[in-house]
Amino acid sequence: MSRQPSISVLMPVRDAHETVEAAIASVQAQTIADWELVIVDDGSRDGTLELLRKIAASEPRIVLIVQEPKGIAEALNRGLASCRGEFVARMDSDDVMSERRLELQSTFLAANRDCGLISCRVRFGGSEAGYAVHVDWINSLTNPDEMSLRRFVEAPVAHPSVMFRRELIEKHGGYRDGPFPEDYELWLRWLEAGVRFGKVDAELLTWNDPPQRLSRTDSRYSVEAFYAMKCLYLKNWLETHATGRELWLWGAGRITRRRFDALPVTGFIDVDEAKRGTHHDGRVVRLADDLPERETSFILAGVGTRGAREAIHAHLVQRGWVEGRDFLLVA
Repeated sequence: MSRQPSISVLMPVRDAHETVEAAIASVQAQTIADWELVIVDDGSRDGTLELLRKIAASEPRIVLIVQEPKGIAEALNRGLASCRGEFVARMDSDDVMSERRLELQSTFLAANRDCGLISCRVRFGGSEAGYAVHVDWINSLTNPDEMSLRRFVEAPVAHPSVMFRRELIEKHGGYRDGPFPEDYELWLRWLEAGVRFGKVDAELLTWNDPPQRLSRTDSRYSVEAFYAMKCLYLKNWLETHATGRELWLWGAGRITRRRFDALPVTGFIDVDEAKRGTHHDGRVVRLADDLPERETSFILAGVGTRGAREAIHAHLVQRGWVEGRDFLLVA
């Protein structure tokens, strides 16, 4: 067996014949050579496996694992079991990394022992406007406190952009398989355990968004699946950080209420004058100009309409509410 590399790049693949060669080439073009590329082919049927075998035959740093189609979580865990590096960098078969990605991220982790995972800004490689807004939001979170505080809005890092210490898998477990997004569940679990996330303030990955991407086609990445997973960990967070305070949900609409139905919400806050008063299930609806007592209440801002998150944040901060102490953005 070859010398143990310092970095293992982990790439699950299924039916990526048109893109995987460019993804691999971007790994081979890195400014540091001390890596291995662990590729798990999860039942490709489009000629991808034949292409991978051809590339691997001339690249000794590639470890190719082949399995019948079992899903991304199992493919990732199968690959993790073969990763030998101190650091594990995720990569997808339809993305491209910049030539300094591994250098900059590994240098950061080596210099910052308190940080368990490092990401980077990403360049959006798609055409769908809504997803571009999501990428802009991810790129706006540049320090550990922001990523931890805003983790209940969305995943604070792009999955294929991360590099983490392999020891985290041993301490906190790897990917879980279930009716939920495997990456978001992992981030929430690690952050709950106190893992500190960092981000290199540079675009080191082109994050492509093809129509066949799993996040567009698999029910595990549906809005409902995200909220169900989010509420499980959010409930744990609230039990630690908002004990003894009434829980108020900003957003009295049917969709918002349903998304957070698993939480013990006392009442609602809204901007619609017609909703002022008592809700049909007996819980009170207050308007934004009539907030509950800050010392005894905690607000979850659950309105996801574009621009609402920022407006609610500004409204609360102007009135002395502190994010993380008195309220959280959760949509």
